[in-house]
Amino acid sequence: MPITLEKPAAKIVGMGCLPHDQGVAFRVWAPNAERVALVGDFNHWDESATMMEAEDNGHWYANVAEAEIGDEYRYLIFNGDMKLSRIDPRCREVTNSVGNSVVHDPHFDWEGDKFKMYPFNELVIYEMHVGTFCCDTKDKPGTFESASRKFEYLRSLGINCIQLMPAAEFAGDYSWGYNPAHIYAVESAYGGPHGLKQMVKLAHQHGLAVILDVVYNHFGPSDLHLWQFDGWSENNKGGIYFYNDWRSSTPWGDSRPDYGRQEVRSFIHDNAVMWLEDFHMDGLRYDMTLYMRSVNGNDDTSIPEGWSLAQWINSDLHARFPGKLIIAEDMRNNNWLTKPKEWGGAGFNAQWDAEFVHPIRDVVEQVEDQYRSMFKVHNALCHKFNYSAFERVIYSESHDEVANGKSRVPSEIDEKNPHSWYAQKRTVLASAMVLTAPGIPMLFQGQEFLRTGWFDDTRPIDWHQEKEWRGIVRLYRDLIHLRLNKTGITAGLTGQRVEVHHLNDNDKVVAFRRWKEGGPGDDVIVVANFATNEHTDYRIGLPRGGTWKLRFNSDSTHYSDDFDNTKVVDLVAEEHPYDGQPYSATLQLASYGILVFSEDKPTDK
Repeated sequence: MPITLEKPAAKIVGMGCLPHDQGVAFRVWAPNAERVALVGDFNHWDESATMMEAEDNGHWYANVAEAEIGDEYRYLIFNGDMKLSRIDPRCREVTNSVGNSVVHDPHFDWEGDKFKMYPFNELVIYEMHVGTFCCDTKDKPGTFESASRKFEYLRSLGINCIQLMPAAEFAGDYSWGYNPAHIYAVESAYGGPHGLKQMVKLAHQHGLAVILDVVYNHFGPSDLHLWQFDGWSENNKGGIYFYNDWRSSTPWGDSRPDYGRQEVRSFIHDNAVMWLEDFHMDGLRYDMTLYMRSVNGNDDTSIPEGWSLAQWINSDLHARFPGKLIIAEDMRNNNWLTKPKEWGGAGFNAQWDAEFVHPIRDVVEQVEDQYRSMFKVHNALCHKFNYSAFERVIYSESHDEVANGKSRVPSEIDEKNPHSWYAQKRTVLASAMVLTAPGIPMLFQGQEFLRTGWFDDTRPIDWHQEKEWRGIVRLYRDLIHLRLNKTGITAGLTGQRVEVHHLNDNDKVVAFRRWKEGGPGDDVIVVANFATNEHTDYRIGLPRGGTWKLRFNSDSTHYSDDFDNTKVVDLVAEEHPYDGQPYSATLQLASYGILVFSEDKPTDK
């Protein structure tokens, strides 16, 4: 028996599955379909029971009073001799990537969540892969719930922002996430939409912002129900959601979305809005925007409509969700990405900085000291986009930098013994540059306890290493607390300004000043030795007289029993001009050591 369709006074607005008080409405875009049937638990999967109504612009609609939250369903699309069974492109939940759409429950108790994103200059980001971050068993990936158990650990470390690798439904249960099969559905193996919301709520309660990685440069290619969705295609390409000519080609498959088609633009735009509106995300990180704005990474194959799509999404997100952080991964040193739309820019707040990570890794991974270039260190410290340090995200490890033929920094330094003295020392040196340079610093999961090897989505974090290397974890904690000015004496590390006033390429030493407004409690002096040689009575310039107190010494045995515990004392500035500064002092400098000094704030009298 055909099911009775309820026809309320006005149709429900929106796309996909739309639960409401009198049932569930459904709307799907299939412009080449001759007819569309809705099948599911609510009509016993009878393809003759619920025929959808054709609307303008290729949309099909049905409102089903009998449909309930939790029901599984699909669309049957008829085109000529083809009968295509499709998962809803906009469904928020699926049984799995090749299973069925699920009528999601839009209700969730956020318990009054009003979390406010931190100022960008006060962020320390921790990139996390849910499937490997915290696993309960060896035969299943980690979940949102298991990852949440480490929030207290992250806060004690000083982290205040998590960046999740993609959590949209992908093929299978194990993946980096950069092969989205259903961009609106939350990965079922991780815990689905309810699990993600619960994780975000708990993160906010722990003072952790959450940024989500999204993939709009391609879809799939596996388990991709969008492919030839309504039966139409040209050149045997992907059909209505994709380019059907040479522009479809990407490094990940022949599945670049058609950024010039309004329905596809809205599909991607609405997805970005969904993450911030419905899931309370504090920002987004777009995967490899280079392949949204060009076909093959070259200017002669640019895709103007991909650029304009990013402009539209970003400007709308900034207007609707002020203060959220929108990041691009582009890796081409392009200032226009972080310029505002009204200037012709793409409107991102920040972008991953290849001009930092690659030179810093190169310098610490060189086998011999003589090949470490302090000029590369200088340029990495001073690089900015559009004159703003906080338009860049800086790091020494990320999911990309520790895979694809590359390993974690300790393993790159000493493949046979990645926990050797050399590997510990130079890994710390790279991370200290991340946490003392101007920019938004980011760590990759496990970096803080010398995780080795390369990133693999089937190789979970071994949390026994966190206890084994608790001293190195303490080192990261101390640096992060200085970076965030927790004690009010290193405000300069949250500032824009940097001056590399000492560069000694012969001895491989740099010293730089960081400041926000300047003055005691603000100015910070960082001294770094990129060589094995120790130095006694090494002179560096200082901007003022007085006592510059030692805030951090990476060579302390508090951090590792393998370190040398070189004795360093506070600096008493001499009226001895040096390095272009009016004052100077001498210090002890350990092999591959880094020191941080600042002045106490003057006390009120």
